[in-house]
Amino acid sequence: MENVDVVAGVNVVHWNPRKLAISGPIGRVVRLRKPVNNFGDLLGPLIVRHLVRQRDKSQATHATGSPRLLAVGSIMRLAEPGDFIWGTGVNGKSIDVDSVFPRLDVRAVRGPLTRSRLIADGIAVPETYGDPGLLVPELFPEHKNAPRSGVTIVPNLHDWPTFKNDPRAVNPRGDLHSIIKRIASSELVVGSSLHGIVVAEAFGVPARLVRAGSEPLFKYEDYYEGTGRRLPSIGESVEQAIDLSGAPTLQWSPQPLLEAFPTELWR
Repeated sequence: MENVDVVAGVNVVHWNPRKLAISGPIGRVVRLRKPVNNFGDLLGPLIVRHLVRQRDKSQATHATGSPRLLAVGSIMRLAEPGDFIWGTGVNGKSIDVDSVFPRLDVRAVRGPLTRSRLIADGIAVPETYGDPGLLVPELFPEHKNAPRSGVTIVPNLHDWPTFKNDPRAVNPRGDLHSIIKRIASSELVVGSSLHGIVVAEAFGVPARLVRAGSEPLFKYEDYYEGTGRRLPSIGESVEQAIDLSGAPTLQWSPQPLLEAFPTELWR
């Protein structure tokens, strides 16, 4: 279920399984597989690579073996003993609730709900919170002052079939840079994609939650509480979400998260 991008010798773990590209009887014969490429899950390696370059690092410090780093996403279930955790979250589905997480080197987590879950397994977790997706504007500064217009719907991966015929919707499996540009140039972002909300708020674009069809509220609550806010009211439809007041404006400093980045993995 996991995928690994090697960033200057360090394995950055993220969720990007390969699934059958062709459905039906033909797919069972051809067995062609393509990665899911859900935009939120692709942000981890992108952000880590940016920070490594920014800090002028070129190779891993470990002489033997390849260290593993988990960053963006509700991917704690992919963690293995000794992994480094930076801004990762627990999903909240039964697979996480019933898991016993291994010994980890935790530098930061998405929010206090994830912290509590790890502490319950005896893992030391600092009170350093934040989804690294909030750092996206630093990677794409050209979009910070983009002219804004219209409503953009960013659905969770599993909710795409519900919204695919709405011209306001963007496919979360589309081109990563195009999705970020679209979000940054919107007047309002609405949807069930957590990272649609995260990236919108990072660019200062108001965002409203629509109830996800299959996702527990855990990760949304974790994100909002990690930025010092409560989970806002959730729309049962796009139009209802537009009418809601939404969460208070994001007032979050990236500095603690940046300082928690495990720079010592590189030299």
